[in-house]
Amino acid sequence: MTKIQRIFKPHNKSQYKRYTRSTGGNALFFIFLFLAGAFSVVPLIYCISTSFKPIDELLLFPPEFFVKRPTIENYLALPTLLNNLGVPLARYFFNSVFVAVASTALHIIAAAMAAYVFSKGKIHGGTVLFLIVQFALLYNGYTLAIPQYFIFSKIGIIDTYLVYILPAIPSSMGCFLMKQYMDSGVPDALIEAACIDGASIFRTFWTIVMPIVKPAWMTLLLFSFKDMWSIIPSGTIFSEQLKTLPQVLSTLSAGGIARSGSAMVATVLLMIPPIIVFVISQKNVIETMGSSGIKE
Repeated sequence: MTKIQRIFKPHNKSQYKRYTRSTGGNALFFIFLFLAGAFSVVPLIYCISTSFKPIDELLLFPPEFFVKRPTIENYLALPTLLNNLGVPLARYFFNSVFVAVASTALHIIAAAMAAYVFSKGKIHGGTVLFLIVQFALLYNGYTLAIPQYFIFSKIGIIDTYLVYILPAIPSSMGCFLMKQYMDSGVPDALIEAACIDGASIFRTFWTIVMPIVKPAWMTLLLFSFKDMWSIIPSGTIFSEQLKTLPQVLSTLSAGGIARSGSAMVATVLLMIPPIIVFVISQKNVIETMGSSGIKE
């Protein structure tokens, strides 16, 4: 037995401490997670159930949670309601996909570059600048709506795609998340080795840093895509050709109870793309949330 083993060897087995939960604690923890998960899924189940309800069940009060006589009439009626619009449905779908994909891609690139500078760059005043980024997390969209409108009006981008895309690029949440992950997941020695080998800053960023922080930008992909897919601009888009699918489908709910079935169909259809993105990025989201706060 070595000297180190003798030093750290306990004198008796009673010195070992158990840090695992008991069987009862595990059961309570499982029950809590099950109830929390079930509570989160309830709105989704209600939307799907209501989308299959006939008109007589939609008019019931109090409303029933589950459908008794499912029908697909609401799904068949949705194209008819949307065909009355002056713009084809495909145009709204294209606007939503283009805005969500372009905004998400540009946001990830901008957030990763800014986070790389804050995390690995040696700049004067970097700590103060990152504090400003953190303070920017306190402001929400309602606070920035009026200043953004004046800025958009001055630079002449009202009623263009830039109204959707430009505000999404410099999001402080993405920069903060990426920076925290880079602090713990990208060793400084790896960056120094790349510099010694003659790699430029951009090559180091694209070929070394970005693959390592894939869980972080996949998490950012989920959050950003979800927000941009459901975006409804207020007072900045007036052309029918530039409106997105959520903005048009939201008008169905204004038709009263008779159209609530079709409105639920629209809600279910709008939930499908974010769910697909979540399924793809779920593993990376869990990894990011578990390691972004760990320091070397």
